[in-house]
Amino acid sequence: MSTFLLSLHVLAAILAVGPVTVAASMFPAAVRRVPVSASAGAGAGGAADAGDVRTVRLLHRVCRVYAGLCIAVPVLGLATADSMGVLSDAWLITSVTLTAVAAGLLAAFVLPVQEELIDQLADGQPVERARTARLAMFTGLFNLLWAAVTVLMIVRPGSTTGA
Repeated sequence: MSTFLLSLHVLAAILAVGPVTVAASMFPAAVRRVPVSASAGAGAGGAADAGDVRTVRLLHRVCRVYAGLCIAVPVLGLATADSMGVLSDAWLITSVTLTAVAAGLLAAFVLPVQEELIDQLADGQPVERARTARLAMFTGLFNLLWAAVTVLMIVRPGSTTGA
C-alpha cells in the first residue's frame, strides 16, 4: 500500500506543483512584455498585443487552478508517511513545515499580486518593474522551498534508504 500511495504522491507533486512553479515563474516576465496600450485594447496593434494580456491571464489561471490541486500532494504525502510509520521523523516534519510556508507564500504574496497586476493591465495602467521584481522574488522563494522539500523527500536524513 505504501508503494501505491507514494506513487500517487509523486505523481500529484509532478502534475500539480510542476505547472504552478513554471507558470508562476513565467508570469512576471509576461507582465513586463505587455505594452500599456495593449492592456487597454487601444492602438492599431491592440489586437495582436491583446494576446500578451491573454497570456498573463492564462498563466494566472494555471497558478490558481493548480494551486487548488496541490492540496492532494500533502494529503497523499501524509497518508504515505502514516503507512510507512515515519510521521514523527524530523525530515518529514521539516518537509511539511516548508510545504506550509510555500503554500502561504503562494496564497499571500504570489496569487494576490498576480491578480493586482492583471487588474492594472486591464485598467491600462503601466506596471512598475519593482512590483514584477518583487513578485519574481516571492515566486523564486516558492520554487526554492519546493526544491528543498523535493531534496528532503529523496534524501530522507536518517533513513536506511537515504543517501
